[in-house]
Amino acid sequence: MAISRSSVGSQIMKPPAKKPKLGTGKRFEKAVKSFSAKGVKDPKALAAYIGRKKYGAKKMAQLAAAGKKKSK
Repeated sequence: MAISRSSVGSQIMKPPAKKPKLGTGKRFEKAVKSFSAKGVKDPKALAAYIGRKKYGAKKMAQLAAAGKKKSK
């Protein structure tokens, strides 16, 4: 069976993994686990710093509040 050049990428590459929704805290916890496995001193602080850089202080505060609300 011949493979055409146009379909090679779709046959080789896996579909991207689904990420949990923002505000659930699952992405944050996954990042914290990853950082602690790499030996980071304060993995929660690093995850929060990266989140603030990516989403901005206002959005990160909303996500943190939503995560706290859901954890109770």
